[in-house]
This record gives sequence, structure tokens and C-alpha cells, in this order.
Amino acid sequence: MAGWLMLSGAIVAEVFATVALKVSDGFSRFVPSGLVVVGYLVSFYLLARILARGMNLGVVYAVWSAVGVALIVLVDILFFGERLSPLQVGGLLLVVLGVAALELGGTTA
Repeated sequence: MAGWLMLSGAIVAEVFATVALKVSDGFSRFVPSGLVVVGYLVSFYLLARILARGMNLGVVYAVWSAVGVALIVLVDILFFGERLSPLQVGGLLLVVLGVAALELGGTTA
């Protein structure tokens, strides 16, 4: 359970850093640029701790990347006015379904 909480924290930190990266205007703004560095450092630190606890690398990375992508898309829609085509929505659903298949089809050690 603690591993999943740390993974959630890693995902939130990565999404936070990615949004700050967009706001930083190519690292030309000091505060958002610092938030990018801190967010990615926190995210990778938590990922390292999760993997040290023995969680499956493939599942951890798949969940981290897919949930991160889904959250970034949501942030982009809500705060930056992005619109998705039906094909993009379908692709996003396939990514999420693929991660769910990895998690549901796996065995625990």
C-alpha cells in the first residue's frame, strides 16, 4: 500500500513539474524553472524508493507514465484550452486500458 501511495506522489510531482515546464517559457522564468527541477527530483526520488521496495519495474513505469499522460491531458484541457480529437481520446483510452491489462494480468512475487 505504501508503494502505491509513493507512486501517486511521484505521478503528482511529475505532472506538477511538467506543467511548470510549460509555464517556465523554456526556462526563461526563474520560479517555474525551479519548480520543474524540484518536481522532477521528487518524482524520480519516489520512483527510486518504490523500486527499492521491490515493486515490478514494468508495472510501476507503465502506471507512472500512463496516469501522468492522462493527467497532463486533463490539465491541458482545463487550464490551457486544449481540445482533443476523437482519435486522440481513443488513443488515450487505449493507453489507460493497456496499463490496466498489465496490472490485472500480472502475478505478485
